[in-house]
Parts: sequence; C-alpha cells; structure tokens
Amino acid sequence: MAKKGTRIVVTLECTECRSVPSAEKRSPGVSRYTTEKNRRNTTERLELKKFCPQLNKMTVHKEIK
Repeated sequence: MAKKGTRIVVTLECTECRSVPSAEKRSPGVSRYTTEKNRRNTTERLELKKFCPQLNKMTVHKEIK
C-alpha cells in the first residue's frame, strides 16, 4: 500500500510582474516557478526571492493556488 505523501507541488508567481505597465520594452509576461513544500511543517503560503527574467532582477515570488 502506498503512503500518502505530505509534500505537495506549489507554483510561485512574481509579485512585481503584475504591477508593471505593459509599455515595457520587454514582452509582457509573468515569471513562475514550481517547487515542493511540506504540507505539515509549512501551512502558510510560501514567499521566496527568485530571479524574474522579465524584470531581470531578484523579486519576491508568492505561492498561488
């Protein structure tokens, strides 16, 4: 019998890409990353600093549903 895992796959989305106007010189888009988290130890939403290729800098990425 297989165990039910406590680790789940979550998607992290850049918080600054949404607020940037579409008149940028780069193509509009949202930076997204996928990662895993332990459901029992981390019940709140994740916030990590990751590199955003659209803005070309490190930004805060928050977990989305």
